[in-house]
Amino acid sequence: MSRPPEPVRVSILGKEYQVACPPEERAELYASASLLDERMRGVRDAGRVVGADRIAVMVALNLAHEMLQCRRDLERMEVRTPERLNALAEAVEKRLGGTARSGTNGS
Repeated sequence: MSRPPEPVRVSILGKEYQVACPPEERAELYASASLLDERMRGVRDAGRVVGADRIAVMVALNLAHEMLQCRRDLERMEVRTPERLNALAEAVEKRLGGTARSGTNGS
């Protein structure tokens, strides 16, 4: 059973934010805030973008792009995994001389 959200303070680009968060998700919130802070500092320090709002939008776009790439990679893996497992099973069966599928265990 999840507990009700509690206020949590995080600091991003030197500014404090208070966010309601269930206690069991607090570690993930801190990790997310740390990642966001790190990315925003990187964009700011590179000097390509000026203004916290613009920096936040650039980081959000980059994170969204990375998330979409991860989704595509996961979808490809989900499609290829059964094919690879079948190929491995066939290779094992071939090495064992067909005994794996026939259920022969030497009895």
